Amino acid sequence: MARMTVTADPPRTPFRLHRAWLVAAVALVAIVGAAGFRATPGVLITPLEQEFGWTRGSISLAVSINLLLYGLTAPFAAAMMDRLGIRRVVSAALLLVATGSGLTVFMTDSWQLVLCWGVLVGLGTGSMALAFVATVTDRWFVRHRGLVTGVLTAGGAAGQLVFLPLLAHLAGHQGWRTASLTVTAAALVVVPLVWFLLRDHPEDVGTTALGAAPGTPRRVIPSGGAAARALRVLGKAARTRSFWLLAAGFAICGASTNGLVGTHFIPAAHDHGMPEQTAAGLLALVGIFDIAGTVASGWLSDRVDSRILLAGYYALRGASLLVLPSLFAATTEPSMLIFIIFYGLDWVATVPPTVALCRRIYGPDGAVVFGWVFASHQIGAAFAALAAGLTRDRLGEYTPVWYGAGLLCLIAAVLSIAIVKGASLRDERA
Repeated sequence: MARMTVTADPPRTPFRLHRAWLVAAVALVAIVGAAGFRATPGVLITPLEQEFGWTRGSISLAVSINLLLYGLTAPFAAAMMDRLGIRRVVSAALLLVATGSGLTVFMTDSWQLVLCWGVLVGLGTGSMALAFVATVTDRWFVRHRGLVTGVLTAGGAAGQLVFLPLLAHLAGHQGWRTASLTVTAAALVVVPLVWFLLRDHPEDVGTTALGAAPGTPRRVIPSGGAAARALRVLGKAARTRSFWLLAAGFAICGASTNGLVGTHFIPAAHDHGMPEQTAAGLLALVGIFDIAGTVASGWLSDRVDSRILLAGYYALRGASLLVLPSLFAATTEPSMLIFIIFYGLDWVATVPPTVALCRRIYGPDGAVVFGWVFASHQIGAAFAALAAGLTRDRLGEYTPVWYGAGLLCLIAAVLSIAIVKGASLRDERA
């Protein structure tokens, strides 16, 4: 009688979620908060104007400094994350935001707004800006790097989505001080999450970056202080043509998003009779569509020439801004909603391909280089925020600013195409 042989099934390896996903989730929470904190002045302009009698230009000065420091802090923060660790830098940044926002309730003069929202909140949110995204994805991801960059960048839109309607409601019904204290509390809540769950390197928890070969050595951090390294990287990158093309395009990107629409859309809509909470809701819709647009852009940046993506994004944004003045009279009619959809899909879709180009051209220094490119983004944003406020004070309307931003976006499309395909640091000397 034949003996039956039973073959045992091989033991199944239990599914384990890679630690990179937990790090990305915590980073996402911090980025969501930073975006919401930075966007808050947009809902405070009118209440501050009404209570203190400050001009829109003087309030815009504080917003402009906030935007400027938000960008200029980024490359130094990226270098500090190399020297001190992501966890320490982000925790300190959240405490700065909480301090700056909390102190605003004691304001009596506009210079105090500049100090609190301009300097303290600007430095804090700048340390959690998009250079933070580049640092996290560089260290923790090889596979899905572009997609994760898109998801984390979309966190900025989510922050706007979560915070703006809530803060607009609080400012309208409970007063702007309640809105400021809400930001303080939210920043403090995130600190323990960052401190206990975020880790600086995969090797700190005995693993490698997602998709990296086992035993891949840890990247050696260049010697020298964080500030010295940031400046050294800038000096090297500034000798390349691609850096200036990326920086110029991203400066226009900042002017047409954070500086103009992010800061002045709500008061501009209010000028046309739209309630502030309705305008904040529309801006939040921008955030909804931006999540989809930015995640899709991250997926595309792993597959499509980033120069082509940037050119298309800037051209579409420019076209939408050129038609915006004629849409304000329609308020929440379908024509304005069409603008919100198209503009939202494009809001920060430019970030994943810009990060990809910095990484491809500048290699290990790509995160710091992107920090400097992002600084140009915020310089453009700061200029636009102040210029739009002064234009409104002088002319009583924003119309010329919308047209100017639309034309600049079309120029940015041309600059993006001018970046040499396949450029590297070796062959991109200016």
